[in-house]
Amino acid sequence: MMLDPGHVLAMARYNAWQNRMMKQAFEALGDAALRAGRGAHFGSIFATANHVLWGDRTWMHRIAGWEAPGTGIPQSVELTPTPAVWSAERYRADARLLLWAETLHGVDLQGPLRWFSGALGRDVEKPLALCVAHMFNHQTHHRGQIHAMVTGAGGTGWVSDLAFMPDAGPWL
Repeated sequence: MMLDPGHVLAMARYNAWQNRMMKQAFEALGDAALRAGRGAHFGSIFATANHVLWGDRTWMHRIAGWEAPGTGIPQSVELTPTPAVWSAERYRADARLLLWAETLHGVDLQGPLRWFSGALGRDVEKPLALCVAHMFNHQTHHRGQIHAMVTGAGGTGWVSDLAFMPDAGPWL
């Protein structure tokens, strides 16, 4: 799989932009609406947002040596206790992800990534570039679920089209 460092940087920028937009939607909804069960895989808007943050930390632990979240998928929904704490942790993770992406070179995306998968219960080896692409795909997938839950709760959705990201850069 060919993955260009410029594309990774664009995806890191997109991720940060989307999370800022999502945070604004969360603030407008309030805590009770964020925690209400909505029938999604992880239950609530807030639980799903926690899972996405957990996923980013887990993948970046494998990819770039970040500290591991220390829990598995079932506990990922409880990663942060409040939307305010989530917001601060999300901001920090997005800033770190951007800094990482800004320093990438093509060679940094080559070779295998090996890790123990708690979900599969075994060691796994996949191309590093595929895992980086998966991390960004995972974010987008769950943010789509969150967007649907926010609008279903009567909140206002946000622009999620990559082509409309401010300062998208020449790669588009």
